[in-house]
Amino acid sequence: MHIQIENPPTPSIASAEWRSLAESRIRFVMRRLRDEIKFVHVRLVDVNGPRGSVDLLCQLLVETSAFGKLVVSAVHANAPAALNAALRRAARALVRQCRPARPVLRQDPGPWQPP
Repeated sequence: MHIQIENPPTPSIASAEWRSLAESRIRFVMRRLRDEIKFVHVRLVDVNGPRGSVDLLCQLLVETSAFGKLVVSAVHANAPAALNAALRRAARALVRQCRPARPVLRQDPGPWQPP
């Protein structure tokens, strides 16, 4: 699994610290699916720009060998929370795609019979 991480736009988190945190969280959350995932691109964007808002958008582009590309995003007040929310959404979507469809367990009971 190849991971590409863009530098954060906010001065509140250092670039090296952000890269370390993002890579460790991605490897931990996606460990079950590491054979399916080829590439992960992480991007952190300040939604309102330098106006001092607390909205950070974390976008993940996950490229898999079997299911193609998946793009998820999450907005939160701080970078680690936005990353965790986006990873949670991506993992849930990938597990849903990887899981085989459930068989229908109900059987036709036939016509209704009075007791």
